[in-house]
This record gives sequence, structure tokens and C-alpha cells, in this order.
Amino acid sequence: MALKYEKLIPRFLGYVKQNTRSDEYSYTIPSTERQTVFLKKLADELNEIGLKDVKIRKVDSYLTAELPSNLDHDVPVLGLISHIDTADFNSENIQPQIVENYDGKSIIKLDAAGKYVLDPVVFPSLKNYEGQTLITTNGETLLGSDDKSGVSEIITTMEYLISHPEIKHGKIKIGLGPDEEIGTGAKNFDVKDFGSDFAYTVDGGPVGQLEYETFSAAGLKVHITGKDVHPSGAKGIMVNSMLIASEFQSMLPADEVPEKTEGREGFFLLCDEQGTIDHTDMSYIIRDFERDGLEARKNKVTEIVKKLNDKYGADTVKIDMGDQYYNMYEIMKDHMEVVHIAEKAMKNLGIEPDEAPVRGGTDGSTISFMGLPTPNLFAGGENMHGRFEYVSEQAMEKAVDVILEIIKLNSENK
Repeated sequence: MALKYEKLIPRFLGYVKQNTRSDEYSYTIPSTERQTVFLKKLADELNEIGLKDVKIRKVDSYLTAELPSNLDHDVPVLGLISHIDTADFNSENIQPQIVENYDGKSIIKLDAAGKYVLDPVVFPSLKNYEGQTLITTNGETLLGSDDKSGVSEIITTMEYLISHPEIKHGKIKIGLGPDEEIGTGAKNFDVKDFGSDFAYTVDGGPVGQLEYETFSAAGLKVHITGKDVHPSGAKGIMVNSMLIASEFQSMLPADEVPEKTEGREGFFLLCDEQGTIDHTDMSYIIRDFERDGLEARKNKVTEIVKKLNDKYGADTVKIDMGDQYYNMYEIMKDHMEVVHIAEKAMKNLGIEPDEAPVRGGTDGSTISFMGLPTPNLFAGGENMHGRFEYVSEQAMEKAVDVILEIIKLNSENK
């Protein structure tokens, strides 16, 4: 089946092959030079298709551009935002694969040996894509649909509007930013310079997702200092930092982890651990929908640290813990007209909005608290952040349809 937007998928396939993985241990903006390289390429592309005021802003490294209004009256300025970085999984030498006319039943072998497969028994969402064309990984990398689907969809929308001047629209601002996956990308976002009245991130999952409630989030790094001596004389002297790390983890609630929670339940997630007898570092994310719940989880960590230091000695365990973003509903509840536009757009296209709270966050969580209400629209991807990631071509096309319908509805806003 031919797609309406002929450059959408070739654009996406080209984007995902470029490694733009961010780095949580970096202190530069962006966190990796490869993101800067990609942003510069995108800037050239935006200039080529005819967008105005294309620039990479020094303060936040967002690539921004403008499509001027072609209306004879003023309407609110609409912003469209997505991120260009990918998550902490192998992003080198991405080789996307095409599965045409998927039957909804068979197992898809990602690699030639069949070590990694997309099985509808394990991933029931596959059953929703019968008859569609899927883009998958080769089993060795992530795909990068999060959020190069969104980047592709926004740029394709802009190109489509430029190619169809008969479609009426107000002024549109786009922002393509770095480092969303490490929670720092939007912290320096310049709302005033961006210049929109409301915005959407295009960074969600399956068709219909419309998200205006997210987790509140904190990041935690645990540093444990041990004492390494020869095991022959270690009694009463050796302190094994790796065993203290295990003790730290065991003192967290065992059932409050992602694999045992759902809905509005929060969690602690151990993301990384590197250790020797002498020193161990652990990295966690902490999530809860309620601000009070997030504070309670942080207090739990502080209590554990105190107990371990009382047991093993002062400063044996040190932590760096800080908030990353908050539940955007705290802001969006007073700006639901932005949500209603997206709801109407989807319903006009026969898409039923899925407004369940997102068990994650977007740059919109941060940007909304800066004064720019920014809920999240679907971009189409499934199984983000790993080798089992995939996206449907038809889902991506529907994302463009929704963006265009939102733009149409906003143009009628007098």
C-alpha cells in the first residue's frame, strides 16, 4: 500500500542509521558530539525544504525553525517538539529491516540465526498490525523510533504544508532537541525564544496515545566505598563494596520494580551497577505519579543510606539524588483546551484517543512547568529502547495526519 507522504519512511530510515545516543555521564550540551553533527544535518534539511529562521540555539542546543502563517487573521502559535537522541542501548550500525504485509501471527526473526524474535505471544501488540508494514531492528541494536519517528513526522508535516500552500495554517514553530533520554535536554529550554502559545511533543507510542499525565521522576547514583585487602588476612578488615550494594538493593521494596508494577504504581529501577571489592557505583531511576509519593521514595533511600553508614562507618555509602521532572498534569489541568484540540483531531480521523497516564516522561513534562503547556502525541513506536523495538509505517502516517488535523483546527481558532 502506497503511503500518502512519500518521503516519510525514507527520511526515517536515514535518520535511524545515524547514531545519536546520549550520555548520562557527560556534562556538555548536548551530551555527545554525534548529536551536534545530526542537528547540523537536520538544520541543512530544514533550510532546503523552505523553513524560516532555522537555528541551533546556544543556550539549549535545540534546533528551531518557523513556518510562517498563511492566514489573514491571527491564531495561537503552535509548537511541535521532539528529541533526536536515543536511549542507552547499542546504537551503532543500526540496520532497520522491513516486514511487509505482516500477518499478525507469525514470529519475526530479527537476526539470521533466529536468536532474537518478535513473537506475538510475548509481544501481543504485534496483533494490532496485521496487514501493515513493520520496521524492525536486526536484533543487535535498538531502532531509534524513540524519537526519530517524531522527528520524521514533524519535518514531513512541514514539508507537506510547504508543498500544499492551499492548506491554511497559522504560524508553526518546531523544536528538535538533544538529551531527552537522560532527562537533561529540556532543562535549559528557552520558552520565550521559542515563541509558541502551546505545543505538543511528538514522542508517544502506539496510535491514539494522547498523554498529559506523566510520572514525577528522580535520578539516584549510589557510591559505595569498601576496603580491599588480601583475603588471607581479611577477617575483620575487608569490606566488600559489592556486598553492601546487594544489601542496599535488598532494603528497597522488592515488589516496587517495573516488572512488578503497572498503572499508577511507582517503582525503583536499578539501571546500572559497576563494582569491585574496593568501590561500587549504582545508578537508579525513581518514579511515582504523586509528588508526595516521589518524596516518600527519596526519603526511603536516605533512611537506607543512614542505616548502612551506621553499620559500616560514616561515608561508606554516598549518594547523588535529584529531581528530573514532575507530573505534567499539575500544569495541564489548567490548560485542557490544548488536550481537547488533539482529542478532536484524532476523533475527526476516526482514532480513539488513549489518555492513560504515561509510565514515563517527556520533555513536555519539563517544558510545561516552564509555562508552555505541552502534552504528548503518539509517534507510533512499540517496545522502545531495545532490540525488540519496531514501528508501523501506517502508524507513522497516521501521526502526520493527526498533526495536520491539529494545525487545521488551530487555523479555525479565531
